[in-house]
Formats: sequence, C-alpha cells, structure tokens
Amino acid sequence: MKEYTLKPYQSAVIRSVPLDLEELNPAQREAVMTTEGPVLVIAGAGSGKTKTLVYRLAHLVNQGVSPEAILLLTFTKKSAQEMLRRATQVLDHRCEQVSGGTFHSFANVVLRHYGSAIGYGPGFTILDRSDADELLGLIRAEGGDIKTDKRFPKKSTIGSIISMSVNTGRSIGRVITSDYPQFIDYEESLVAINAAYQSRKSEIQVMDYDDLLVKLRQLLIDHADIRGELQATYRYIMVDEYQDTNSLQSDVIKLLTNPQKNIMVVGDDSQSIYSFRGASFKNIIEFPTFFDGTKVIKLEQNYRSSQPILNLTNALIEKAREKYSKTLFTHRPDGELPVYIDAADENTQSRFIAQKILELRETGIPLNEMAVLFRSGWHSNDLEVELQSRNIPFQKFGGFKFVETAHVKDLLSYLRLIQNPADIVSWSRVLQLVDGVGAKTIGQFLKIVPGLRRQATMPSPFIGKKYSHDLQRLISLVLRTDSETPSQLLDLALTHYLPMFRLKYDDYSKRITDLDSLKNIAARYPSLDRFLSEISLEPPDQTQIDATASDYEDERITLSTIHSAKGLEWKAVFLISVVDGYLPSFQSLGDLAQLEEERRLLYVALTRAKDHLFIIKPNLDAAAGNFHRFPGITFSKLSRFLDDYQLLDDLAEKWVLKDEKPEKFGIRHRQTVSSVPPLPRPEWDGDDAPAPDPHRKKYFF
Repeated sequence: MKEYTLKPYQSAVIRSVPLDLEELNPAQREAVMTTEGPVLVIAGAGSGKTKTLVYRLAHLVNQGVSPEAILLLTFTKKSAQEMLRRATQVLDHRCEQVSGGTFHSFANVVLRHYGSAIGYGPGFTILDRSDADELLGLIRAEGGDIKTDKRFPKKSTIGSIISMSVNTGRSIGRVITSDYPQFIDYEESLVAINAAYQSRKSEIQVMDYDDLLVKLRQLLIDHADIRGELQATYRYIMVDEYQDTNSLQSDVIKLLTNPQKNIMVVGDDSQSIYSFRGASFKNIIEFPTFFDGTKVIKLEQNYRSSQPILNLTNALIEKAREKYSKTLFTHRPDGELPVYIDAADENTQSRFIAQKILELRETGIPLNEMAVLFRSGWHSNDLEVELQSRNIPFQKFGGFKFVETAHVKDLLSYLRLIQNPADIVSWSRVLQLVDGVGAKTIGQFLKIVPGLRRQATMPSPFIGKKYSHDLQRLISLVLRTDSETPSQLLDLALTHYLPMFRLKYDDYSKRITDLDSLKNIAARYPSLDRFLSEISLEPPDQTQIDATASDYEDERITLSTIHSAKGLEWKAVFLISVVDGYLPSFQSLGDLAQLEEERRLLYVALTRAKDHLFIIKPNLDAAAGNFHRFPGITFSKLSRFLDDYQLLDDLAEKWVLKDEKPEKFGIRHRQTVSSVPPLPRPEWDGDDAPAPDPHRKKYFF
C-alpha cells in the first residue's frame, strides 16, 4: 500500500503595506494612528465615527497586531458585522478574524467557557423576555395571597421593574416609586419575588438577558486569574457609542482593560439620551478620570448637515452645563436657514407639515428622505390623522401608530357600537373589558346582538349576574337615542371606560395622553359618521387604485420619536411640538440631570437634518382645548432651550402661516386633500396691531 504524506498548510505571508489614509481628515487620522494607551474620541454628529473605527481596526491589523487580540464592542450585532466587513474591504480578510460583537454576545462566549467558576455550566440556558416573564408568572402564582388581586402588577410589568433595577443600579423600591407609583403598596412582595426569581434561575441553570452582564462582572471581579487571562487575550479594546453604556458595561470595560490600557472608546456626550435604559452620562465624562493619561481627540468636521443647521446646533449645545466643548463645521456650501414656525394649534401644525411634504416632494426630495420627529409617540397623533386624510404614506418608529394602539382601539369600539349596535367585533372587544364576563358569556351575548333594540333594556339571560350592573350601563351607552357630537360621545364613553382602562393597563399613566389626543381630534368633526370614517381609513400603503397614490410605491415619510431617530439622517426634518413641557418633558423639569438630557435630545433631533430643518411650536393653551395630564397645567411657550437665549432670532428664519381664504368664525373640521379648510388668523384693530417683522416670511396655505 502506498503512503501519501500530508504536509502542514502554510498560508502566504501577508506583509504590512501602507494603508491609504488619504480619505480621512486630520482628526480622524490622529485617532486611527494613536494605538497605544487610553484614547477617548469625541465624535460629533455626522463626523464619520464609524469610518474612523473601521480604519483604526484595519491599521492595527496591518501593523502586525493579531486580529484575535482585538476586541470590538458595539450595541448591535449588525453594526459590528458592518465594521468588520468594511475593514476587510479597506485591508484584507484578516479583519474578519477580529473579535467583534455586542456586550451581551461577548459575555455569553466568556461565560460558556469560564462560567463554572461562578456555578454555571457551559450548557446554561438564556431566557428571552417572554420566557423570563413566564418564570416570573410561576413565582408570582406561588404567592397565593396575591395571585387573584387584579391590581397586582402583571408578570411582564414585574419583569420590566426588575430589569430597570438591574440596568440603572437602583433598588426595586426606587424604581417603583419613580416609575410605577401605583404599585407602591406591593414593594415588599415585589422585592420577595425578585429574590425568588434570582434564586430560581441559579437553581435551574438559566440566565436572562441582563444576567449576562451581571455574571460577567461577577466573574471578572471574583477571579483574578480569569481576568488576567482575558486581559492578555484582548490586548486592544475598542468600544462604539460609549455614551450609551450603563454602569455594568463601564465596569466590564475597566476590568477587561490590560495594564497597558490600550483602550479606545468612541462616542458623543452631546448624544447621551438613554438614561431611561440605564445609560450613564458620567461614563464618557469621567473616562479620563478612570484611565490616567487619556488622549482626547475630537471629530468636529460634519459630513451631513449644512452650515446654517450646524450653527444652530452648536449654539444649542454650547449652553450645556457639562460637556466636551466642540464646534461642528462643514465644507459644504452655505444652505438654507432653519425655519421656525409658531403655529396656531396642533392641527395647523399638521396641515402645514402635510402641505410642505408634498411641496418638497415636487422639488425632487422623495418621501423617504423626509422625517417628522417628536419627543413622545403621542405628539404625532393629530398629524397621523392628517396624513391619512391626504393619502400621504408614513411609517412610525418609537411606538404603534396612534389608531393601532390597544387603548385607542378600545375607546373607538364604544363609538362604533353607538354608530352601529350590530357590530359584533366591537361588542366582543368591549365585553372583554367588563369584569366577570368571560368567553362563554360573550358568545351568548353576541347571539342576541341582532335583536337588541333602542329601548336599552337588559336581556333576560344576563339579569342577576355579578356583572349585570356594568353590562346594563354599557347597553344604555350603546343604545342611546340622543344626538351628540363625537366629542360629547367620547366623554360619555370615557366615563364608562376609564375605570376598566386603569385596571387593564399597568402603564395607563403613559397611555392616557392618547385618549386626550383622541378627544381633541374628535372635537374637529361635526358628526360621528365623519369622525369614524376618517379615523379608520386604511393605512395609505395598502392597495390604492388611483394613479397619484400608486406613484408613491415604496416611498414613505418617517414619523419617529427622537430616541428612535438617533444615528439616522434625512434631507428634510420637521421637529414638532417644540413646547416647554413637551421638550423638555414636564417630568424632567425638577431634575437638573434630566433637564440636561432633554437638551441633548433636542440636539440629536436638530442634527438629523441635512438640508431642510423646520422647527414648529403649536399653541397648546387652554383656549385650544389641549390640556396636559397634569391638573391645572397648560403648555404654550417655546422650549426653554431655544427661547431662553433667543437662539432662533439670529440663527433661523421665522415664518408666519397665512390663509389664502381666511375665515373669522366657525369650527374648522378636517377635509380631504381636495378641500382643505382655511386657517383662522388673528384680526388686529388699530393700535393693537403688531409692528411688521422684516425677518418673518409669510407662508400661504
């Protein structure tokens, strides 16, 4: 038999070649070339931080650093993969061997290998959120004395409370007090459930998502030998979006960094806006304190926005109390000034945006290059209805579309039943809200729906039941014969719905503003038929048969909370409801740290715009019928971040909205795009007329 010898494979030696750094600006090149010691890169909005990370990674590999010795930590798997892919294109396939991933994926790998040191074998199970909630549900049920209490928080709410405690470093009690005050009486029980939950996970060898970081930190603190081994393995560490790290992640970074302190973190203190998730602004501010000898490099050249937009954002963030000072600049030719509009009310704001969107599209800007940003998801409620009425397709991020939220659908179901008592779909939904009514009772009731009459009497099969009183009230509401406006009918429906609403949703305090918005929208309609027809329009991206709508194809304007818009950009951005009490939010007004985060949130919003920026403040005073959910408080002033220093006077163009056909009296109601009603305008008499402002531009509807 003939022998054939297999020789060891020797790959071709890849020699270091000069890496082309000509595409980088001087600050980016400095960040790429500085490889030893701690480095903090303050990357302003749109300054090319990802490109800088990619080239630095490629430069390290090209200088002979083993790819396996580099650890790249990001906040999403996709961003890590994209950076490694781009580094491979810049250099070669060696960059594919870099250890890149999220904090949690890295923790999972380490714990699978070393977890036995803290009592976890390599086969431990990771619970997703639904699995974790199920385990909490089992533990909750074991409580016996609380399992039938309707006001005890649901298992998913308990999970949220525990997770928030872990990620913010606050106790269960502090989380309940600040975010779930309706459960303050159950603090002791929730603390006990959390203790049982932590113990049970250890017993059955499972971890939830948060445990990955908790256990990794524990491993690194308690076992110096393992910590030293990992420090020797990962000699160069790079962290993206460092301003978004929480205390757990910051601790892990400090413990992983070797004595040579070859650690580079990249972030923007001005875009630290996720404290509600546990992110700590102090991590990036205090980085030089934790790592002596830190070199701070600022990326200030912006590749996104025009200089007039940058001038406004620079002026805004310069007023921040604690920051790394920087001035963003661009080599782009001068562009248009940002536009500030003081609108009469929310619907005026919505009408302006809808009209301007269509005008911008006619100039060649596609819908998907436009966005409307807002502080909270409910701020776009009125706008969504306006866009639907004009067949302007949109996609919303940072929450459900207004009319798709469960609580809004609940309330609309009452009105649909008043309009059509034979609507068994709406009957089924509202009957589920009645305490004591189950599937069997609902089935029986739906069978007699066709026979219900306007006399509003209780059907005999349901007399004497424990739910009879509530059911009689519901029937009386639905089968009423009086003729009222949609707003009046909503008031009646709310009287019936609110007690059940508070029982159904643990986070009802966050949802109730949507019900206010629905009332404000309903007030603009003369009839229930008209209101329900327009509020229930099919989403505009569904089948359309007319040529105009079909021309949109995949184009959609983006509606997004500012938090969800971070990292994105559009040619035209509308920032709505820039009202003090909305942005900054009312809840932040008594907390200086939270107030400063609200300033950074506004900064993030303004820096999303490339060419066109519209800042709109609707009048939300009592006369407009818009009340915030805090008794006796209304908001109508421009955000203090823009008003206190009069930034808009010098750095923005002010527009006044005028109607081609103004009307002086009467209630305005929503119309289709073919028949848009005129906007009311103030009537000035004699000496009361204001002096003309030469800086204000008239914009006609």
